[in-house]
Amino acid sequence: MKTFMIPEQEAAVTTDEVDTPTPTGHEVLLRVTHAGVCHTDTHVQDGGYDLGTHGFLSMTSRGLTYPAVLGHETVGEVIATGELVKDVREGDIRLIYPWIGCGKCMACSSGDEHHCNDSQAHGIFSPGGFAEAILARHEKYLINIDGLDPAWAATLACSGVTALSSAKKALAYTSDNDTVVVVGAGGVGLMTIAVLKALGHYSIAAVDLREENLSAARDLGATITVDSSKGSALKELRESAIGKVTAVIDLVNNGTTVGMGFEALDRGGTLIHVGLFGGEFPLPTALVAIKTLVLQGNYVGSLADLEKVVELAKQGRVPKIPIVAGSLNVEGINAGLRSLRDGTVAGRTVLSPS
Repeated sequence: MKTFMIPEQEAAVTTDEVDTPTPTGHEVLLRVTHAGVCHTDTHVQDGGYDLGTHGFLSMTSRGLTYPAVLGHETVGEVIATGELVKDVREGDIRLIYPWIGCGKCMACSSGDEHHCNDSQAHGIFSPGGFAEAILARHEKYLINIDGLDPAWAATLACSGVTALSSAKKALAYTSDNDTVVVVGAGGVGLMTIAVLKALGHYSIAAVDLREENLSAARDLGATITVDSSKGSALKELRESAIGKVTAVIDLVNNGTTVGMGFEALDRGGTLIHVGLFGGEFPLPTALVAIKTLVLQGNYVGSLADLEKVVELAKQGRVPKIPIVAGSLNVEGINAGLRSLRDGTVAGRTVLSPS
């Protein structure tokens, strides 16, 4: 079968031919019908993450090997199953939960596979959806998306599950009359705004550099929008916030955005670090104590989180984010990655076979 892979760090995507896997046991083989393009794909292409003065976190040090087949937002059609599979059959359309772990450690056994130290995540540490077909390790990772647009459903595997997981953390510290700030209104940010609204929160501030993204944020439920390109984002947030700013969800998470979010928080507030753009923030430690702040990381979400966000989508409680269609081929993948780097995508790019 044909795969679209990165042969080495910082290389463009190229085509390769590999043997089509034969599923055994609980494994399921799916023909890829939709594959989303995410910023994490660009980080894998770059080879890791900028840690500021702490150096560079290499993906190979975490277990990635090149060549790598990217793509972790995948919907496919079941084309073959292992002998132990009972819950799906050929022809079924399923969304794949990609954040699988070793299956043996405490994190995996407690349902938090996305916290596994030996991650086997599709599109990073095992082959992903930028291919003609993908092998799912177990049928339990296949989510029924009947009634949903499969292109949009594909994005739920990363932006959707990340949005729900981070929104739950934010709302744990927030009253109905307080403001939650979402920094970065790209694909994940827009989904986070939609999920916050679906969970019943209505004072949502979106911060972004591009008016196109802010317009999409308003359409999805943001009640306050702030153009950070003008250099006065912190002042505007403080003046326009309803009640206290009790949570900031930072989908960018570089030194500049974290600094703004830190300063915007009121006493008892929570800063949720989600984005992986890198850098560092010099922490005024006394202020953390004086303002009783919580600094909390969020990395994607659990299988249960994905099942929940799909349920919300089926109930019509999560508005669709804008989808930009592309072709699942070398040209389409490379174009999708470039547009992410250039910041020109309003929503999410989702690729399909030509």
